Amino acid sequence: MHELHYTYGLIDEDSKREVRRALLKAVALPGHQVPFASRDLPIARGWGTGGLQITLALIAPEDVLKVIDQGDDESVNAVNLRRLIAQTTGVSLTAVTADATVIQTRHRIPEERLRADQILVLQVPMVDPLRWVEPNLERATVMHGEADYGRMWVYMYESVVRAGDLRIATQYPVIVADRYLMDTTPIPRWDVPKLHQADALFLFGAGREKRIYAVPPHTSVAPLEFEDVPFRVEYTPGQRCARCGCGDSFLTSHAVSDADGATRWVTTCSDTSFCAARQAVP
Repeated sequence: MHELHYTYGLIDEDSKREVRRALLKAVALPGHQVPFASRDLPIARGWGTGGLQITLALIAPEDVLKVIDQGDDESVNAVNLRRLIAQTTGVSLTAVTADATVIQTRHRIPEERLRADQILVLQVPMVDPLRWVEPNLERATVMHGEADYGRMWVYMYESVVRAGDLRIATQYPVIVADRYLMDTTPIPRWDVPKLHQADALFLFGAGREKRIYAVPPHTSVAPLEFEDVPFRVEYTPGQRCARCGCGDSFLTSHAVSDADGATRWVTTCSDTSFCAARQAVP
């Protein structure tokens, strides 16, 4: 009875096996884009279908699931994906990062260091960083095969010449395992160092582009940088979260309305679970 409920309503076992086969290849070739037969799901492409298929292919009845969007457990995307997965698998849910075995995310990596028994699934809107310099898919594939990333280095150099810095806010390109150029998804630069030599397994799914790639545990992930213009994360000295007082997490600003109707901007931690845990400490 549980088995019927576990596979009810979304992708069948053959589809799950297709995803798992692609994941095995992706883990064996860190950073390499692996094609897979992306299925139609009851959500629009571009809203997390790739990540959702990975989660549904891997999750087991004993797993505990956490879904976040830009660090927030209660955003529209996170709430709806969490509800969909829970109703079709029956797995337990949590908002606490440390309690989760599978975390599906869009645009953030949790502030807490993930453990070896945790899997982070990232939703991917654009799979290939070479799209910035080579829109032709076939030529970009050849460039990956030959590790020919000269045009990306030129793109980075032009960014420095024009702006005086590596003006790439999200989707910062990295070299994985000294071999493949990889898109980090729209995570902020703050999260990029968390991919390097991590304990957890990172899985990336692009449903619209039908590609899967991975960063296995303890893998080298190096952001592109120049000797005289190093990679830097976002940081404003002295800025702190208005709720928990943290000054060493990724902070975001949002508008709130006072009782008298006035609007003001408040800076808080992007990771709501991390922020709530800090507030709970006496």
